[in-house]
Parts: sequence; structure tokens; C-alpha cells
Amino acid sequence: MMLSERLQAVCALCPHGECLVDIGTDHGYVPVTLVEEGVVNRAVAMDVRKGPLSRAAASVREAGLTDRISLRLSDGLDGLQAGKADVVLIAGMGGPLTVRILAAGEEKLSDVKALVLQPQSEIGDVRRYLSMHGWRILRENMVLEDGKYYPMMEAERGQEPLSRLQLQYGPRLLEERHPVLLQYLRHEERTLLMVLKKLKELEKTSDEDRSLETESPQDAGKDGSRNKKDTGRAGAERRAARTAQVQMALELNNRAQGGDVR
Repeated sequence: MMLSERLQAVCALCPHGECLVDIGTDHGYVPVTLVEEGVVNRAVAMDVRKGPLSRAAASVREAGLTDRISLRLSDGLDGLQAGKADVVLIAGMGGPLTVRILAAGEEKLSDVKALVLQPQSEIGDVRRYLSMHGWRILRENMVLEDGKYYPMMEAERGQEPLSRLQLQYGPRLLEERHPVLLQYLRHEERTLLMVLKKLKELEKTSDEDRSLETESPQDAGKDGSRNKKDTGRAGAERRAARTAQVQMALELNNRAQGGDVR
């Protein structure tokens, strides 16, 4: 079967193990591939919906792996027994849902040696959760597919405090000066600078319009204008801070020579 570039990269991050659990398996392509390639001996494909699980069952039957890949209807890690897996994979879900699944299934992860995660959003929150709950990011990758950027990681047991930049952009991606991360940062920088320029132009126009007004101090509209101006400035300040963060990450990548990037 042909995997997307994103799923190929996810598979490449999976360490060798006895049993992999794929949460939100959808078509079951990843566990089938990993068992076929000998990365893991067995796999459990889980999904909260019957439809995707039926599609995964068809993939498993087609591959002739019904004796090595089991299927389970499960909300997150609910269907996993402690000690039955050493690798857990969660790919293609939002960051908050990924964190919720890990937090709710913490006891089920007692014997798990590795997590392979590919959150679709709020990846900084996922990295923060790992750092605060005894997981260290061992490897990271980032791919660009169909115009979207997909960061992903493998985590192992361990401790590693992360800086704000590392939480946002990934400690290993920064250390390795990952080319796709650099591409993403430059794209973000251009976008944010364009937005800031537009906001400044709008603020200047708004200031000029207000200078022509002759409203009295008691006019209720004056407070409304001030509130709009304050809101606009707050938005511009947030974007300016974000731009500065992106530029700092770019500078660190430009100066990094394989050492610790903080």
C-alpha cells in the first residue's frame, strides 16, 4: 500500500518493539506497514468509531495479518490493558485531544517505552505535557505535504526541561536545523511581517480619521473609538511578539552548529 509522506515519516519514527498500539487507526495502514516491515511483531489498531475500524479490518485481512494485528473499539487508551504494549502511536489528532488521551490513560502507559506523536495543532502543549510527565523527546521530524506542515516526535522515558522556543518549535528540530522547520519559520516570518504592516497602516489611518473628529469628551463614541484602538494595538503587539519569537528561532538555527539550542 502507498502511504502518504506524512505517514511514511510517522512510521520512520517508530522504534522496534514487541507490540504497537495505534490510537485512531483509521484505515489501519500504519500498523499493517510496521508489522509487514518487521518493526513490531504485533499491533493493536484502535478507533473510537466503528466505520474506521471496519476499514482497518479490511486492510488487515487484505494483508493477511489477522493473527498479528487485533482491532479494538476504544476511546483513547480505554481498551488497552497495562503491560500489553511497548509503543503507543497517536497521529493525526489535535494537540488538546492528544494530551487528553495521554492524561486519561496515564496508568495504561506504565510499561510503554516509547510514544510516537503527530499532533495536528497546539504541538507546544503536547511537548509541555511530555516534559512535565516524565517523557523526553528523542527524535523529531517535520514534513511539508499538500501545503501543510506536519511536525512529529518520538518520546522516551526521561526528564528534559524545555525552553519556550523548544516547546514551540521542537528541541531536536532546532538542534538539527531541520530544513523544513527553517522553511516554516521563514514562511511564518513573512506572513507575520505582512500582517503587522497592514495593522500599522490601518492604525495610522484610524488615527488620522480621529484627528478630524470634533466629538465632545462626553460623547459615548469616544470611548468606543479608544477601545477599538486599544484592541488593535493589543493585536499588533501580540503579532509583534510572535514575529520576534520566530526571528529568534531563525537566528538560533542560523548560529547552531549541532550544540544545545536554548
